Amino acid sequence: MNDWPAQAAARPHPDKKLYQLTLVVYILQIASLFVGVTAIVGVIVNYLKKPDVAGTVFESHFAWQIRTFWWALAGYVIGFLTTFLLVGFLILFATWVWFIYRVVRGFLAFNDGKPLPV
Repeated sequence: MNDWPAQAAARPHPDKKLYQLTLVVYILQIASLFVGVTAIVGVIVNYLKKPDVAGTVFESHFAWQIRTFWWALAGYVIGFLTTFLLVGFLILFATWVWFIYRVVRGFLAFNDGKPLPV
């Protein structure tokens, strides 16, 4: 007896896994505003699973998340290094606002099932 339909229904769809993984990385990015290390975990997930999302709508989200991490890190480092000039505090604040904007914009596009500009 062939129970293929039951087996197929029991297995999660690959896109569902990628959907959940992308969502988890957005959550990790938001959580990094409170616990900084989660952004590092998120970008590691992005790099490890990048081949799995190739050719899907999630590919643009992974690229977006990776760029958001690296540009935010650069902004935070520059801001920290220039705090003695006082302009660093402005750079840190601007980076923080930009990071929130990127995560929210990415999540909204993700929630609508739309790709992001690469």
